[in-house]
Amino acid sequence: MSSRILSSRTLPGLILASALAGPLGVSGAGAQPDAPPVSASLPALQKPTSSERLPAKLARLASLLGRDGDVRIVAFGSSSTEGAGASSPAMAYPALLERDLEKRLQIGASSRRSITVINRGKGGDTSEAMARRLERDVLAERPDLVVWQTGSNDPLAGVPLERFVELTRAGILAIRATGADVVVMDQQWCQKLTGVAGAERYGEALHALAAELGVPVIRRRAMMQSWVTHGLMTPAQMIGPDGLHMTDAGYRQLAKAAAAQILVGAGLIQPSLARN
Repeated sequence: MSSRILSSRTLPGLILASALAGPLGVSGAGAQPDAPPVSASLPALQKPTSSERLPAKLARLASLLGRDGDVRIVAFGSSSTEGAGASSPAMAYPALLERDLEKRLQIGASSRRSITVINRGKGGDTSEAMARRLERDVLAERPDLVVWQTGSNDPLAGVPLERFVELTRAGILAIRATGADVVVMDQQWCQKLTGVAGAERYGEALHALAAELGVPVIRRRAMMQSWVTHGLMTPAQMIGPDGLHMTDAGYRQLAKAAAAQILVGAGLIQPSLARN
């Protein structure tokens, strides 16, 4: 191989090709802990003062939000991202996330900057299927941030846990190799997944991998449990009759929580403002 530095488009392809070809080693955890779960109802954006600057795990996003310009976010995942169970595409969480971020960042029609959230969810996708379309559906969009929802279909489809970890690791590294930031989102809390033996291990593995790589996590499962505990909504109001997919109300709360987590990751709001 040439001694020249690999381009940002070549490196992700090599990372993914290695993962799809065979197992990757799994090293021990040891990076920063995840940011805390986020609340469903937060105040408008409260930027920290210059004397209390926050560390930013999402460095690229923090830089872009600090000046005028466009921010491109790709919501990557399976049916929860695509919007299964929602009454319309406008009620899928990525569309709601775009609107919520615009509101929090006070981006209007006359603003010199914009937030675009591109929905790249595909129902039924496992980590294997998402790895195969990562380059085409995600990296080709040249995103500044990728919000990756994963880990629900793998236990349902019987994908080995080790393979899920390998492919998720390779995907995160491929995204970061382009200069983009990454946030991951774990499983929903629902009857269908609760009935699958070992399903929770995929969420635990995702958290461990995220902690190792310093990737913020949107802890959807824990948040949904908290919403019920605090009387915000019932399980039936969050999850539809199929026992798996979220409702309009569930997606609405998820989008608010995701927006808060993203702004915490960018260092724009205090983590204490984004706790359940």
